[in-house]
Amino acid sequence: MYTLPKIEQFNQDVLSKYHIYNSVFITLPFDAIDNTGVLLPLFSEVCDTGFKNNWSPKQIVDFFADKYLDKATEDKKVDLMFRFIQYVERQIVLFDAIEDAAFSIINNLEGRGSLRDIKEKAEAKDKHAELVNFLDTFNVRTVLTAHPTQFYPGSVLGIITDLTEAIRQNDLLQIKQLLAQLGKTPFIKKEKPSPYDEAVSLIWYLENVFYQTIGDMMQYLQKNVFNGNIIENPIINLGFWPGGDRDGNPFVTPEITEKVANRLRTSILKCYYFDIRALKRKLTFNEVDTIIAGLEYRLYRSVFYSQGDIFITLDELSSELNVVRQIIINKHHSLYLDDVNLLLQKVNQFGFHFASLDIRQNSRIHNQVFDDIIAFLKTEKMAFFPDDFDAYSIDKKMDFISKLHFDLTQHTFENEITRATLDTIKLMREIQNKNGEKGCNRYIISNNESALNVIETFAMFRLLHWENPTVDIVPLFESVEDLQNAHEIMEQLYQNEAYRFHLNQRKQKQTIMLGFSDGTKDGGYLMANWSIFKAKETITEVSRKYGIKVIFFDGRGGPPARGGGKTHKFYASLGSTIENQEIQVTVQGQTISSNFGTLDSCRYNLENLLSAGVANEVFNKDENNLSSSDKYIIDKLATIGYQKYLDFKSHPKFIPYLEQMSTLKYYAKTNIGSRPSKRNTDEKLNFADLRAIPFVSAWSQLKQNVPGFFGVGTALKYFEDANQWDKVQTLYDDSLFFRTLLENSMMSLAKCFFPLTAYMKEDKEFGAFWQIIYDEFLETKRLLLKIARHKTLMENYPDGKASIDIREQIVMPLLAIQQYASSQIIEMKRTNMVNEKLVKVYEKLVTRSLFGNTNASRNSA
Repeated sequence: MYTLPKIEQFNQDVLSKYHIYNSVFITLPFDAIDNTGVLLPLFSEVCDTGFKNNWSPKQIVDFFADKYLDKATEDKKVDLMFRFIQYVERQIVLFDAIEDAAFSIINNLEGRGSLRDIKEKAEAKDKHAELVNFLDTFNVRTVLTAHPTQFYPGSVLGIITDLTEAIRQNDLLQIKQLLAQLGKTPFIKKEKPSPYDEAVSLIWYLENVFYQTIGDMMQYLQKNVFNGNIIENPIINLGFWPGGDRDGNPFVTPEITEKVANRLRTSILKCYYFDIRALKRKLTFNEVDTIIAGLEYRLYRSVFYSQGDIFITLDELSSELNVVRQIIINKHHSLYLDDVNLLLQKVNQFGFHFASLDIRQNSRIHNQVFDDIIAFLKTEKMAFFPDDFDAYSIDKKMDFISKLHFDLTQHTFENEITRATLDTIKLMREIQNKNGEKGCNRYIISNNESALNVIETFAMFRLLHWENPTVDIVPLFESVEDLQNAHEIMEQLYQNEAYRFHLNQRKQKQTIMLGFSDGTKDGGYLMANWSIFKAKETITEVSRKYGIKVIFFDGRGGPPARGGGKTHKFYASLGSTIENQEIQVTVQGQTISSNFGTLDSCRYNLENLLSAGVANEVFNKDENNLSSSDKYIIDKLATIGYQKYLDFKSHPKFIPYLEQMSTLKYYAKTNIGSRPSKRNTDEKLNFADLRAIPFVSAWSQLKQNVPGFFGVGTALKYFEDANQWDKVQTLYDDSLFFRTLLENSMMSLAKCFFPLTAYMKEDKEFGAFWQIIYDEFLETKRLLLKIARHKTLMENYPDGKASIDIREQIVMPLLAIQQYASSQIIEMKRTNMVNEKLVKVYEKLVTRSLFGNTNASRNSA
């Protein structure tokens, strides 16, 4: 049967269905919804015409009010705008659900990048044995984080899930009921969620999506690659940050961490219980029926009657299932063997931890804690400290600290941060005792600037009577400078005797986290990505020199500006100069729901990540290596782009523009995450303390997406002006890494819409600054189209571009409303004619419009 191209499938199964089901909204029995549903398309049309004619948002709103509203007062206009926002928010939910329902139709789940593709390619190239050997040690780890980029409350996410299934079944009655439910369900969270609330929200995905998807993937590999044998290596792993990520979040306490760890254990036991119940209906024959009944009873007590007590161990569960398996093989003709194998594989995958709870804290906090510890040891003369310790070199300090011996377990510090930090380390040991080592065995140090930061953290474990901690200490390098120095820092660590002994206990493995978000905020798009690539190369080189297997953990966000975009292509492009032991990546907010929110999308994206690792190591091991001339070109591009970005960032209007013209200050009012939007509590905006998510989101709301492209056009133009364009063109054609880098930047450009803010170019204070951004956008767009040989952005991803275009069309009224309200506030303040009541209303309009704009982009922050 003929398969339609992806864009035709999109038009048939997404666009046409959206238009059909969108019309259902107007028939719903809500007050004023019919009027809103009639007026909204008219307002959209005025927005479209107005932006094409360079109208300001105020001109658009005023024109619409004059033409379509009878004696429109400001109160009437505002009331209608709020109703428009509510209506559009629900249109976006509908579009999300329709896209999710059509995912398997538009994307070939058995095509390139799938497990089937891996298997068949290995067989065709006679590399089956090599594939098995690779999968025996390789791992993919997706780490779910609570970074606040998801604006849907849990109740709305539940509706999306049900609506997706109803659309898949074409159940019009159910669709109509769910749309009615959606109309009655609030989208706003009145209070900030606690870290535990965030954890519970993400555990829903573990229970309902990842558990089944990973189980199915492992069973496919078990049957088709490993000849039916249980796979000992848990190839797909899950990490978890809610409840463990302390960096800048004072609400994450040891009590919260313990509560989350207990919930993770209970959740996986509940999943096992329901699987055992299903097995009990099948395994009704002699011997196995009593074993299964016993397992069901003990799991039930552990889940539903437990006060933290567990009535079955992991070893007991695994060994008894293995007994059942053997009896079935020997005595019952292997009946339902696949079902037993699947559960055994899940038990091997998830243990009693489900997902590994990572602990993260900032090195600056650790410095304070360790100073507190040293002061105590010196004052109480509990340990010898030389008088000139502060004058020691870093190496000498590291050597001294790494050999410190004292038991702090019984001492209680007065300083709350010190007490909480040490209590968390103690708690990690308790979690391991209950959930297994994988329950909590990584401690990540944010803003890691030196080897001493790592040794201080390592020493804290040993000072708490944990001589050989079963924990990986993970430095996180984020800024451009830290990335450039990372290999030297790691070499210092590898040379430390105590730390080398620790690595020996950890099977000579060292995990290192690299942060894209703050790197882009710090150095711009090209330099951040290139700095991370170079850091991986130099760290790989020094690690191999010392016989250490380095594992890279990438802190990526959703959009290209934070390391997102076509992520799997980056991993497939790295070549043999970068260690490929594992693929570890953070997944957060919108990216969880959009890329991993359904069984189909989760499977597709996990398989693509695994396929990227296989392709890079088994099929194309040396093909993606960059030559020295390639590296010189990218280095030159990154340096030029970096300077352009630094000049832009140091512009005197940079911070004022973000403060006054963007939605940055409204982000904290949305109550979407437990974490504060910046690291300090000062009123004055300090760029260094600004978090990457609000920073990127502020540009996204303006539809300017600066962090995803600024400096790229200037860098490419250098080669054009120097008559060396052929060099970058050849690099683009031949290098998957470089091509992916620029294609992701194209995605950032495709989501820009400068007519929205074109009115700012007439602004006396910020007009020139706006023009700088727009000029760089135009230059970047021109040269990216030139190098890709395209006429339009994302020409080679027509379905992706169509999705972006429809989403942008849906939210255009919200964009206009947001800018209208924002410009009205600015105008009142500048003319000293502030109506406080009206300002509050406009501020609420701006804040409310944040939700729909962000949700529509799916990877905007």
